Amino acid sequence: MKAEQNERITRIGPGTPCGALMRSYWQPVALVDEFDPEIDPRMAERPLKAVRVLGQDLILFRDEQRRWGLLDRDCPHRGADLAFARHEGDGVRCPFHGWKFDAGGRCLDTPAEPVGSQLCERVRQRSYPVRERSGVLFGWLGEEGSAPPPFPDFDCFVAPESHTFAYKGLWHCNWLQAFEVGIDPAHTSYLHRFLNDAPLEQVGDNAAGKQFRSASAGDAAGERWPMTRIVREFGRPDISFEPAPWGLRLTTLRPMTDELTHVRVTNAVFPHTFVIPLSETMTITQMHLPVDDTHTYWYAIFTSFAGPVDKPAMREQRARFVPPPDYVPLRGRHDDWGFDAREQRERTFLGMGEDDINVHDQWAVESMGAIQDRTREHLGTSDKVIMANRRLLLQAIDSVAAGGSAPFVADPAQADGQRGPDTVDGIAPAGTWGDWWRQQVRAKRERAPWHQAQRDTQPA
Repeated sequence: MKAEQNERITRIGPGTPCGALMRSYWQPVALVDEFDPEIDPRMAERPLKAVRVLGQDLILFRDEQRRWGLLDRDCPHRGADLAFARHEGDGVRCPFHGWKFDAGGRCLDTPAEPVGSQLCERVRQRSYPVRERSGVLFGWLGEEGSAPPPFPDFDCFVAPESHTFAYKGLWHCNWLQAFEVGIDPAHTSYLHRFLNDAPLEQVGDNAAGKQFRSASAGDAAGERWPMTRIVREFGRPDISFEPAPWGLRLTTLRPMTDELTHVRVTNAVFPHTFVIPLSETMTITQMHLPVDDTHTYWYAIFTSFAGPVDKPAMREQRARFVPPPDYVPLRGRHDDWGFDAREQRERTFLGMGEDDINVHDQWAVESMGAIQDRTREHLGTSDKVIMANRRLLLQAIDSVAAGGSAPFVADPAQADGQRGPDTVDGIAPAGTWGDWWRQQVRAKRERAPWHQAQRDTQPA
C-alpha cells in the first residue's frame, strides 16, 4: 500500500476524507454504565463527562429529565472548557461567565449581559443526536441540520435489555488496525492458540475471553471439540467472503476429515464492526470507535439467544482486566502486555495469559505502532478479507468525497436485509456444510425466547 493511501484510510479528524465517511454513521460514545453511581460514584454528584470522538472534544451529560446531551466541549462564548461546567439539572453552565446550555445546545442564560439582552437567542452550542441502544450511547456527528440514519435491526439492537450486555476497552492504536484483527480469520490459529484444552464444563457462556475454550456446535465421532483444539490442529483455513447488506460475510472452513469440516461464519459490518460467535447461544458485536488517530475504544455488545445474561458477573469478569471508569487495560506496552516466556513454551502460543484473550489482540494491534505503516506489509492469500475491506473502504471514502452516499447506511430500502447478522461455529458434514450452518442458525433463532416473542407480535 502506498503511504498516501495509508494516510487516507486511517486519519479520521474533522476535514479528513475518512473522517467525513465516519461521520455518516452512528458512533458509540459511552456506556450507559459510565453514568451509574454504583460504578462511578462521581456520577451521583454530576452526571457529566468529557468524551473524545473522531478527533473532536465533546461533553456528554444527562439532565434531570434523563435526556442526553452531547455538546462541543469549548464554550461558544470564549472557548472555556465545558468539561468543568456546573451541572444544574436542566442544563450545564460555564463557570467562566455563567452561560448556560440545555441538552439540545440551546442557550438558556447569559447572566452577565444587560437586562433585556437578546444575545442568548442568537447563540447555540453545537449539539449532536444521542441514542441509547443495548447499554451503549451512540452519537451522530454528521453535518449540522442533516438527519441521522436509523439503526439497522441487528440482533444486538433488537434483543431485550435482559439479553444483552455491553463493555468497552481502550487500545493505544489507530482504529483500522484494531478492526482488522477481528476480521482476520487466520490469526485465531496462532495468536489465540492454547497448547492445552480446558474441561468444557468449566467454561461458561459469560466467561471473559473464553470463546476459544468453548465447544463448537456439533461433534466429531460423538466427541465435543473445543475451539482451542480446532484452531490448533487445523492452521490453514480456507477463507472466503461474499457481499452482504451490511458489508461482508466471512466463511472460514477448516477441513478435519473426509467427512467433517469446521465452519465458522462471521461478519464485517462496515465501517468498523464485526459480529462473531462467542458460543452456540451468544454472539459478540464489537465496534471500534476512532477516538482520534492513535486511540480506539472497542465496544462489545454480547447478545444471548438463550436465557438472560448475568450482567454483574460479566462486568466483574471484565473489570478485572479493563477496570472502569476509564476502561484502560491494566496490561500494555508498559509491562510488555504481561509476556511470560515460560508460558509461551508450555501453555500458550503467545505467552500473555489464558484468562483474557483481549490482551492478545491488544498486543497485536498496539505493537504495530500508533498507526501501522502498511507500506512495509507483505500480504498473503490468508489476508484476502483484509484486502477486500481496504478496497471497500477506499471506494467509500472516494464516493463520499465526490458527494455520494456512504455505503451500508441503514435506510428503509435496506431494512429487510440488515438483520442478524448470523454467525456459527461448528463441526459440519463436509459435503453439506452450507445447509448445515443455516439450519443451526434457524434452530438457534427458534429457541431464542425474545426472537419468538418478536415473531408473535408481528402482523400476519
